[in-house]
This record gives sequence, structure tokens and C-alpha cells, in this order.
Amino acid sequence: MPVRSAALATAAGAALFLLAAPAATAAPHDARHVTESVTIDPTGRIAADGTVTLSGTYRCTGSTGPVFVGSTVSQSDPNVRYSVGGTLAVCDGLEHRWVDTGTLDAGKLKPGAAHVEATLVELRPVGIVPLPSFHARHSQDVTLVQS
Repeated sequence: MPVRSAALATAAGAALFLLAAPAATAAPHDARHVTESVTIDPTGRIAADGTVTLSGTYRCTGSTGPVFVGSTVSQSDPNVRYSVGGTLAVCDGLEHRWVDTGTLDAGKLKPGAAHVEATLVELRPVGIVPLPSFHARHSQDVTLVQS
């Protein structure tokens, strides 16, 4: 399996963990102390073929395993979320951009209001099985525009 495909497969697996994960604890009130974060751009894109593109920024530090930014989107039913993909992250303490693109069946989503959740998750080696370790999580309403 090519490296990119392996990374996307790993991110997809991590996204499954995200769907069942409890909400992250509240962030500190003083922004000067925030060392890890993930943001979501207020506008996403959707193509006629169902391709969805979401983006934002992230910042993380201190990883021992691969770290991914995974994203999900929901629209009419908040209980139905679609995984858009995963982006390999670099945890060097600096702010970086992330972009996730995934293709859903045409008609699953349409231009307009949507809700997006982005999670910064590390697959930390524990024994022989990598386990998810959450660095940051954010959700917000966005607008999907036709591309």
C-alpha cells in the first residue's frame, strides 16, 4: 500500500474512534497558555460529484506517533456525520494549515449550512497496538459553497 494510502487508511480508522470519543475538556481561558489547537474555516466546498473540501489550522507539540487532523461534516441530521478525510500533521509547536478532501455519494450533502468537527489525534504506540490520543478538538457551523 502506498504511503499516502496507508496514511489515509490510518486516518479513516482514527476517524472511527473520533465518532465514539467523549467531548474534549474545555480549553484554558488564557490564550497564551494554549499549546495545541485546531480551527475550522467558516466556508467549505462541495462539488457536483460529492467531493467535499474542509480546511483550517492546527498547532500541536510532543508527539511520539503519527498525528492526523480528521474532520466530519453533518447537515440535516446532526446524528449523521460523514468523514471527510485525514491530513498528516506536524507537531512542532507552530501553526499549520490542514485541508481534508473526501468524496461522498452525490446528494448526501448540498450547498448551505453544515456542521463540522475537526480533531487532532495521535496514534500513540502502546505495546504492539497504536491507541488514539487526542490533542485538540473543535466543532462549528460552516457554509458549504458549490465549487
